[in-house]
Amino acid sequence: MTTEISRTRGRPRRFDPDEAVATAQRLFHERGYDALSVADLTKALGINPPSFYAAFGSKAGLYARILDRYAVNGAVPLAQILRADRPMAESLAEVLEQAARAYAADPTASGCMVLEGTRSHDTEARQAACVFHNAAQDVIRGFIAERRPEDADRLADFVCTTMAGMSASARHGQGLDRLLATARLAGLALTQAAPG
Repeated sequence: MTTEISRTRGRPRRFDPDEAVATAQRLFHERGYDALSVADLTKALGINPPSFYAAFGSKAGLYARILDRYAVNGAVPLAQILRADRPMAESLAEVLEQAARAYAADPTASGCMVLEGTRSHDTEARQAACVFHNAAQDVIRGFIAERRPEDADRLADFVCTTMAGMSASARHGQGLDRLLATARLAGLALTQAAPG
């Protein structure tokens, strides 16, 4: 879907909201929610503030759309990894390794956008990120609970805490080799804590 955006001179340019969301996603991932202003966003998107608000409602509204997009094509694919036909510890270790790879894939946009969003000072943005974060935790916990219900909370907390730490470490410049080493060490701990 495209809409006409007026400019002061010349013909109106075509504004593609999907392209704008992709561009804004990159900015949010690079800088974090709190560091971006609406002025930064309108400049990067090539639109004026009224057009921005007409298209997205607010900065938080744009961020919510970005989180939807990130869940589809940026987040660790939990449903593909956490399958009933695989050993539990092996699956959880792969989640951690995939997270390490995703968090270090782009040095200018490192870490997990959702996890980093849960630290936002903006209540609306933080709550939007927490919805996605909590959903991912529930998937991990549910996967474990199907096999080891008595260990579901502690193992899910371990996996999720490790992911949060790797995301923060990536944001602070830790590279892929070190993140993978952390993920693999955590994978060994999972194998010992939940053999079979």
